[in-house]
Amino acid sequence: MTQEEKYMKEAIKQAKKAAVIGDVPIGCVIVEDDKIIARAYNQRNKKKTTLAHAELLAIQKASKKVNDWRLEDCTMYITLEPCQMCAGAIVQARIPKVVIGAMNPKAGCAGSVLNILQIDKFNHQVEIERGILEEECSQMLSDFFKELRRRKKGDKEHGKD
Repeated sequence: MTQEEKYMKEAIKQAKKAAVIGDVPIGCVIVEDDKIIARAYNQRNKKKTTLAHAELLAIQKASKKVNDWRLEDCTMYITLEPCQMCAGAIVQARIPKVVIGAMNPKAGCAGSVLNILQIDKFNHQVEIERGILEEECSQMLSDFFKELRRRKKGDKEHGKD
C-alpha cells in the first residue's frame, strides 16, 4: 500500500462518519511530517451551514494544531474533488499538495469544472494527485445517493412528502 492509499483510507473512514449522520460522505485528512494532524468529514446537514465541508473543518483543525493559518508543509487527502469554496480555502491556506479520490464532474474545482488550485495568476498553486482509491471513493458516494433516492421514493409512496 502506498502512502497515498494509506492516508486516503483514513479520509474514507471520515467520509463514512458523514454517511452515518446523513451527510454526503466526504472525508478529509491533513498530513504533516507523515502524521495526520487533522481529520474531518462533511457536516453540512448536521450543522445546518454550507461552511461545514470536510476540507474547511480539517483546515480549521490543522491551523489550530500548527498554530498558523499557513499549512505550507502539509498534504490534504480528500475523497471527493473540492468545490470552489474549498479549493479557494486550500489555495489560501498555502497547502502545497492535494490528493483526491474521486472527481466531481458537476461541481469539482480541481480540474472538472474549473481548476482553482492551479490558476497561475494566484500567488500559490497546488500540486494535484488524482484517482487514489477512486473506485472506493466513487462507490461510497453512489451507494449513499442510491439509498437516499430509495428512501425518498419510499417516503412518497407512504405519503411522507
